[in-house]
Amino acid sequence: MRDKITYFVLAAVLVAYFVLAGSRGVLLIEQGTPVTVPFGVAVFVLPLIGVWFLWQTTRFARAAERLARELEAEGGLPVDELRRTPSGRIDRDSADEVFARRKAETERAPDDWRCWFRLAVAYRDARDTARARKAMQRAISLHDGTDGHGGKP
Repeated sequence: MRDKITYFVLAAVLVAYFVLAGSRGVLLIEQGTPVTVPFGVAVFVLPLIGVWFLWQTTRFARAAERLARELEAEGGLPVDELRRTPSGRIDRDSADEVFARRKAETERAPDDWRCWFRLAVAYRDARDTARARKAMQRAISLHDGTDGHGGKP
């Protein structure tokens, strides 16, 4: 729950910043000089890109959460089977072992969104965020039936 509160607070701060920056861009455009108009357009476009990025990130997070709830209802959520250091950090060798199992599971069933979801969790535990995100995107597309290509873990 703390993560959700943090996310919404940061999203609200970003939206406030986007509104402030966009309004400054409009003010620069309204001045109408050859220098301020291009700057105003640039300042106005940047918040639009930020809003798009925030929207995409929110959609991704909501879809991943939806899959997690469904997998939990089926009893298929990955259990935390990782060893930890005395400080509570994930043991790297343990994460690698779990990752190898999840990767083999996904290779055996490449069209099962559940396998891709669990692989995404294993990538995250191994601190490979980029691949975790790609694996989760694959799980979402397989679940929603929007995947038109094969994929390898």
